[in-house]
Parts: sequence; C-alpha cells; structure tokens
Amino acid sequence: MIPSISVLGLGLMGRPIARGLRAAGYDARGWNRSPLPEDLTRDLPLCRDLAHAAQAEVCLLMLSDSAAVDAVLAQLEPHLAAGQLVLDMGTSEPQRPRAHARALSAKGIGWVDAPVSGGPEGAAARTLTIMAGGADADFARAKPILEAVGKNVTHVGGPGAGHVVKIINQLIVGLTIEAVAEALTLAEKSGIEPRLVQQALQGGFADSKILQLHGTRMIERAYKPGAKVTTQLKDLKLARELANALSIQLPHLESALALYETLVARGDGELDHSAPHKLLWSCERGE
Repeated sequence: MIPSISVLGLGLMGRPIARGLRAAGYDARGWNRSPLPEDLTRDLPLCRDLAHAAQAEVCLLMLSDSAAVDAVLAQLEPHLAAGQLVLDMGTSEPQRPRAHARALSAKGIGWVDAPVSGGPEGAAARTLTIMAGGADADFARAKPILEAVGKNVTHVGGPGAGHVVKIINQLIVGLTIEAVAEALTLAEKSGIEPRLVQQALQGGFADSKILQLHGTRMIERAYKPGAKVTTQLKDLKLARELANALSIQLPHLESALALYETLVARGDGELDHSAPHKLLWSCERGE
C-alpha cells in the first residue's frame, strides 16, 4: 500500500520534491512555516496546520537547518503515533538527528535522515543523489519513497550518518566551486574565452558538473539561486564543526568559508552559491 506523505518545508527543494512524489503516485501534500505566494503552490494540496500534516503516514522534513528541524519537530511530535515514519531530507549537524531518532524510536516512530544532492533541477527531474542514515528497518520503509525522487539512494549507516555524508558532499561542492571560480577568473583575465575552457576540459580530469553547470552561471553572471550562498555557508560551517570535533585541519575549507562569509557581509547572501566568482572578479578589478 502506498503511504501518504506530508512534505514540511516548501522552499526551493521542498516544492519539487512534493511534486515529484505526486508524479510518482504518492498522496503527497505540503506545509510551510510561513505563507507562500499562491503561484508557488497552486498545484500542491496544502495541510491546514501541523496537526493535519501529522495525519500522514510519513512526515518528510525539508527544512533549512538544525534549528528549524528542532522547532518543527517539537510541534509535530505530540501529534505523531507509533508506526509513522519521519524523513529528514535537509542538512543538519549529525548529533541532532541521533537524538531525534532515539526519542522517536522510544515511541515506536521510525526515523531516517536522508539529505540530498542535485539541487532543484535534480529534484524536479527526480534524479537526486540521496545519502540515508537510519536503522535497517526504517531505511527499508523509506527506500521506495526516496527512490521516487532520487536515482542514487545509498544507506550509509545509522541515524546521523546521512548528515555526515551530506556535509562531506557540501565540502566537496564548496571547494570545487571555489576552484572553478578561480580558474574561470584566471581564464578571462588571460584573454581566454571561458566557454572554450569548459569545452576543452570536458571529459578530462578537471571536468565536473560544477565546471559545466555552475561554470555557465559564472560566465553568464547569472546568480539566480538554485542553492543560496547562505545555505552553502551554513553547510561549510557544519563541516568546520565536524572537523574541529575530530581535531582535523582542513585549510582549503577555511578559504572557502572566507569567500562565502565575505559575500554575506556584502549583502550577496541570497545569490546562487556559484557567486564566489562574482566576488573574485570584482576583487580582481579592485571594486
């Protein structure tokens, strides 16, 4: 029997995930902490409140950070009952989902943290990469739902493990964006057409989705957010916290953090996370 799903958090990722679940045949409805313009949710059935959302067999959280998950779950949990499943598909610090999983398990409620990579484009195409943490039985229940919106779903360990792997993913993303931004700035300043750089490097060791997709945004100065600077900064800070807890020094992480922190300080926090190129270009010119 196909379970009903409430998607809690209808932002850049939550909306296409909810639509993808509906396209896959799930009875999915949505809820958001703040009102949204009607044109953004016109095709999505909405829950009246969290009590209504909690009636679904699966509550899928696509929220901005750990604090948001804590706040929503604190209001949601009193309405949940044994046999339900909570999926946390945002990005949080790993310790918190472990605590949530223990508290919910004591009530017979399942928990899987299943953060994603692929951005709104991947969510819309239902091709997300998903790294899941949770007990084996809970993951088995969640897997068909995750496979409805993702093409690469991997169970990476117990509760919290999904968030650790997502932090690793975001570390690679942030450092690669920084590398591509520096490389394309160097190309342009050297008089090389950056689109030819993309073409010349395609298929080689330096090629990547970030060079091709984010590189195009950099070249076109098109910083409309897929993922925001503020979100990337939050995730890199989680990487720093994890590294500090493990007594690991990651020097390139610090340089990437400095770029994103400068962008936020300049008022560019709502731009796409490819915007380090904007900063490097303007600083190069002395602006």
